Amino acid sequence: MTKQNVKRFFNFLKFRRNFTRYGFKKARSYEIVLFWLKNVLSRSQFLILSGILVGMTCGLAGVVLKSLVHYIHYVITHKVHFEEQILFYLLFPFLGIVITTLVVIFVFKGQDKKGIPVILYEIAQNSSVVSSVKMYSQIVQSAITVGLGGSAGLESPIAVTGAAIGSNFAQTYKLDYRERTLLLAAGATAGIASAFNAPIAGIMFAFEILLTGVVFSDFIPLVVAAVCGSLVSKILLQGDVLFQFKTRNPFDYHNIPYYLILGVLCGLYARYFVLIARYIDEFFHGLKLSRIRKAMLGGTILSILCVLYPPLFGEGYDTIKAITNGQIQTVIDNSLFQFIGYREWVVIVFVALICLLKAFSASITIFSGGNGGNFAPSLFAGGSLGYVLALVAVQVGMHDVPVNNLVIVGMAGVMSGVLYAPLTAIFLIAESTSGYDLFIPLMIVSVISFLMAKWFSAISPDLQKLAAEGKIFTREHDRNLLSLLHILDLIDKDVQAVGPGASRDELAELVRTGKRNMIAVVDDSKRLLGTISLDDIRPLLFSPDLYDMLTISNLMRVPSEVISDFDSVVGVVKKFDETGAWNLPVVKSSGEFVGFISKSAVLNSYRQLLRAHSG
Repeated sequence: MTKQNVKRFFNFLKFRRNFTRYGFKKARSYEIVLFWLKNVLSRSQFLILSGILVGMTCGLAGVVLKSLVHYIHYVITHKVHFEEQILFYLLFPFLGIVITTLVVIFVFKGQDKKGIPVILYEIAQNSSVVSSVKMYSQIVQSAITVGLGGSAGLESPIAVTGAAIGSNFAQTYKLDYRERTLLLAAGATAGIASAFNAPIAGIMFAFEILLTGVVFSDFIPLVVAAVCGSLVSKILLQGDVLFQFKTRNPFDYHNIPYYLILGVLCGLYARYFVLIARYIDEFFHGLKLSRIRKAMLGGTILSILCVLYPPLFGEGYDTIKAITNGQIQTVIDNSLFQFIGYREWVVIVFVALICLLKAFSASITIFSGGNGGNFAPSLFAGGSLGYVLALVAVQVGMHDVPVNNLVIVGMAGVMSGVLYAPLTAIFLIAESTSGYDLFIPLMIVSVISFLMAKWFSAISPDLQKLAAEGKIFTREHDRNLLSLLHILDLIDKDVQAVGPGASRDELAELVRTGKRNMIAVVDDSKRLLGTISLDDIRPLLFSPDLYDMLTISNLMRVPSEVISDFDSVVGVVKKFDETGAWNLPVVKSSGEFVGFISKSAVLNSYRQLLRAHSG
């Protein structure tokens, strides 16, 4: 037995002896094994093992959700029969939103936070600690919503579920913040990889969206988790459940003008999509109705839209597959447009309308009480937009129009502009379509759309409010660290205060016994009137001729800036920079004096955070 193995053996004995001391009396046998492995493996080895376990678990979660939705779809389309198809589209989307809302209220006690912003908030403000409830709540809610016809996607719920699984794994095995964040991202990565069978896209998703502003050097666990998640879905899911498109045209550089036009159209549509989403969110948020009534209203509107335009029912991938397979007539035959007749201009108008209305149907589904995300809606809209452009090009006399390529590349373009994630969109479509030969048009369209989205708004509108409040990380690393600090932790409350009518002797006693450089002047209600600096007092103390000037009224100065107890630390730093002060008073909204914050205290706290996050 080698010396290293002997050391590991004794470490294991020590681990067994201390196990109950750490509060793990009820630990399962596999947890005991993992705790032992954590004790004997190096940090990087245990993180790779964790990536494998988290990836496989998240892959299974993705399989469960996809299979559940597929089964619900099968039941309502094959086992439930209506004499009139209209009744089908009127009933199920309505029930999906209403039942989801009831489940949220009565099963999950009103915890309905959803979407990627939730993950980013937990990373920045909750030390990457995600509630264990989210390991299954998102699956249940989104399965009901989308399974019954909600016009949203499953990918965001899968990502949140994966993030929760990764975070709770890290919490169970007592990993620190950096490792917890890494496994949280690994879980979300595996979720996206399993949803699309696209491991590289899952990794890009983590880097572009989740880990923005987070400094870390480990990426192997992300890769391992993505591969495991993708393999699990590949093995267990049938091909018709996965997001896959195989029909495309060879890339021809002569078609680049089409892609340039499509890129601009995708950028404009992406802006339209996010503005509609914001409008719908504000509309439902402003309604003075109960949750159930909001859900009923949203469900009713969505059902009417699905009656008029059946492709809005569900995720919409089947419609895009039908388009790429040249089966658009079967799509129109299921709608009211069948009574108009099958003509080229009818097809163009029909597809253009479902493209425009997808933004409404998806936003209504999500913000009225359903659960889902914008991955699938943006892909659906992008494919529809590319198809409309192709049909218009054919109608004006263009030849050899790459119809399927424009559909496929359009999906990446709109997704890039909506999610602000061009790399994720590029690799997602390339992997899902095996269209690696389309990298050039994918990059052209996605980058143009992304740049246009950034031109309209530097930060994704979904995240703008949280970013402005400093509640999520941005690409400004210094600002991210400062946002982790809290005003209340920096306030020095052990300060000296004096009334405006205090005598010279009282002031001299404060100077003699004080340990601070600043004295606050407050009235009887503790409202701040001004401050006195010892730097202003010292010259007078050693000049007997100037003793008469040692009065509160002569020495008191109105502070150049005041900090409110609800200010962010980023705002505090800005005030220090603008005033050049080293100490600033803190007051409540009522005007009551609380204490002082020193610039050195902020800097010291920042250095400690910097050491913790980059070590």
